[in-house]
Amino acid sequence: MSGSESQGAGGVGAAGTVGGGTVVVVGSINVDQVVTVDRLPLPGETLIGSSMTLSPGGKGANQAVAAARRGARTVMIGAVGDDGRADDALPYLRSSGVDVSGVDTVPGPTGLAVVSVGGDSENTIVVVPGANGAVGASAVSSHVAALSEAAVVVLQGEIPVDGIAAAVQHAGGRVVFNLAPVIDVPADVVKVADPLVVNEHEGRLLLAAWGAAGSAASGASAASAAGSDEEARVDDESVVAALRAQGVTSVVMTRGAAGAIVSDASGTVLVASPRVAAVDSSGAGDAFVGALAAGLAAGSSLLEAARDAVRVGAYSVTGVGTQASYPTLDDELPAAAGVTQ
Repeated sequence: MSGSESQGAGGVGAAGTVGGGTVVVVGSINVDQVVTVDRLPLPGETLIGSSMTLSPGGKGANQAVAAARRGARTVMIGAVGDDGRADDALPYLRSSGVDVSGVDTVPGPTGLAVVSVGGDSENTIVVVPGANGAVGASAVSSHVAALSEAAVVVLQGEIPVDGIAAAVQHAGGRVVFNLAPVIDVPADVVKVADPLVVNEHEGRLLLAAWGAAGSAASGASAASAAGSDEEARVDDESVVAALRAQGVTSVVMTRGAAGAIVSDASGTVLVASPRVAAVDSSGAGDAFVGALAAGLAAGSSLLEAARDAVRVGAYSVTGVGTQASYPTLDDELPAAAGVTQ
């Protein structure tokens, strides 16, 4: 089956229901240094920024906050440094009800992300791992009980590869792997994901790394840049299909304002995104992944969870920053987009 679908308006369904299994997020915890500029600088160019703020971040922490705010019992496994920045990195995890007993304090600096946000809401991000580099196999394996009892284990690409592999090894439930950034993870580890979550660029990079670039990986980006929205959609669907053909159980491709492509054994569906006035797109993908994990832990199907997650991602870009912009169950999500053909 191939088609396009969106969630009807209405109350929160299973994807936003308190209860269900626990989400365990194994991943990065950062302090985000966010600089706003009229536009993003060109290579070698110096611009004057209009503001600078420090806020909690890290893909792992972002996803944990997003999951908890959507009603999931959430545990965070990660690390912060002993540089005094833990108080800057952890407040939203704590206030959102995330269990942070699995967050270790290690010698050295807390992870740092330097984020530039342009006037069009687009952003660039440079990450310095810091303490996240300590979240390797040994550290992750010390949390076997939490991992084995989790309904959903969520991973990203901002911790060491052996830590990712250990989390997969000990996971007792479903693994949601957001391969961002794309790092060199053994294919057999990636293929445990159900789903693998990538954006359109990450999906092509992974195919190229697997030597399966073909027309899907190499031709799509050019078509996306020069062609129509329909051509871009078809090319993105071909990347998703190629990932599935490589043995990935299910794939969710996030496509920004265009929504997401969801593909599993039941078929491939385009879930449209609500149209909103974007302010800051930082962390929108993490909002999506956290909400997706919460939905899966609550018993939703992958498609049902993605429908809710697309709306959560759209909500997040209407606010400034990452974790502070994520909706709780009390917040009204944007109305679902209409079905397109």
